[in-house]
Amino acid sequence: MTKRDLVVRISEETSLVQQQVLEVVQKTLDYIAEAVANGTKVELRNFGVFEVKIRKARVGRNPNAPEADVRIPPRAVVKFKPGKEMREAVLKLTPKEDAQPPAQPKP
Repeated sequence: MTKRDLVVRISEETSLVQQQVLEVVQKTLDYIAEAVANGTKVELRNFGVFEVKIRKARVGRNPNAPEADVRIPPRAVVKFKPGKEMREAVLKLTPKEDAQPPAQPKP
């Protein structure tokens, strides 16, 4: 789903002009992004939480030169933790396991 899809759907359901809906959706996203960029946790009940976490420094490896270690510095990243309703809805997408166990490879 794109922002455009969201605007069209809200516009159809509320009978508001698409341009007005677009402005509201864009302002909402702008305020969320601004708050997260300032390090503020954004909590939207029944949807989820956006927050900034600091990743620790670590040592990585270049696959093209595995003998050389590469230092990866600490960095701030945005984390999203889905709310209970979203988490439960997504869990319903989990594929069911087959009744038969997977075939074992022959030696």
